[in-house]
Amino acid sequence: MPQLVIKDLVKSYDGKLNAIDGVSLNVEEGDFVVLLGLSGSGKSTLLRCINRLIEPSSGEILFEGQAIKELRGADLRHYRSKIGMVFQQFNLIKNLSVLTNVLTGRLGYHSFWEKFSAQDMELAHQNLKRMGLEEKADKQVKHLSGGQQQRVGIARALMQNPRIVLADEPVASLDPATADSIMQYLGEINREGITVICSLHFLSLARRYGTRVLALKDGQVVYDGDPQGIDGVRFKEIYGQDAQEI
Repeated sequence: MPQLVIKDLVKSYDGKLNAIDGVSLNVEEGDFVVLLGLSGSGKSTLLRCINRLIEPSSGEILFEGQAIKELRGADLRHYRSKIGMVFQQFNLIKNLSVLTNVLTGRLGYHSFWEKFSAQDMELAHQNLKRMGLEEKADKQVKHLSGGQQQRVGIARALMQNPRIVLADEPVASLDPATADSIMQYLGEINREGITVICSLHFLSLARRYGTRVLALKDGQVVYDGDPQGIDGVRFKEIYGQDAQEI
């Protein structure tokens, strides 16, 4: 059974145009799926439907055989605890320390009035060490570079012990060298068996790190397959006839 099944997913924000228009997708455990497409093609909407940050208009999403569309309350929190999220703009609390930001990844496992346990603290330090940020634990996030902040975001996602990590344009605001280093961290996570679904703009990164590409255009799937299968013709189908690969 696939880990994640998406069937005929539709999302409309205004009831007229579909941001996602009939997308179907099976994701196997351990896949590294790269979502490609122009801005506005539906990549972020698809990711946000998967973790129920927004509600689909119609269609089905099944995680490990369980339909998630009707989950509410504690059941929804339990599902979300298995889905880590890495954001383009980091979504960190800039005036708090690196360690505190990472610890917020455990909130799905606690009541809000509970203190973080010694095990939580140990896991946070382990994940910071894994991201090369152990010495930054007590620094305020606002004093970190963009690449360091994104690594904090990945460490926070790992605090959930996720089965899937969703990464929404995680390198869009970073320089090329830093972007590649962030993708390397996501690649390491994937090699440990965690499924990654990552939206990107650059085909070169998709070829380097993805095991599969799902390309969207106007909310519809225009390519689903091996990253190496995207030739010049396919590239222009995805990005337009005037597009040039960088």
